[in-house]
Amino acid sequence: MDLQIDEFYKDAAAGMLLLYQAFPRKIGLYVEDLIGFEEPDEFGLPSKRHQSCLGALIWLADEGYIRFESTIRYEALDQAVLSEKGFLRLSRAIPHVAGAAELPAAVRRVQGTLAHQLREALAERQSERIVRLARLLFDRSALFDGE
Repeated sequence: MDLQIDEFYKDAAAGMLLLYQAFPRKIGLYVEDLIGFEEPDEFGLPSKRHQSCLGALIWLADEGYIRFESTIRYEALDQAVLSEKGFLRLSRAIPHVAGAAELPAAVRRVQGTLAHQLREALAERQSERIVRLARLLFDRSALFDGE
């Protein structure tokens, strides 16, 4: 099992959701806010888990989902914000949200977004659902024709 890939999906989703909640403001995006405190190794370097989370955030920037001005040591991305690509993907509706028909239109719109679905999956620690939804975030052909 590739545990680091599951962690990547979780870290990427959690990081993008923090930026979505702050959008359009730029914020400091701290690794510790995403994965909690990780004890540095015997040489004072960040743990592999910490480095992987930071790597996921930098990958998101490299792929155009987020932007940032600089890193704060190994701790954070400074002045981070969602890119247009990241914002549009998180705010798009996912088809076939169960039980949505009886909800008011505004509630359906919010609850049907990929952001809301990811937030729910993270809060409920539903690993397989997180992976499936994060893959939708990165799968250009799945829901995002025209980008």
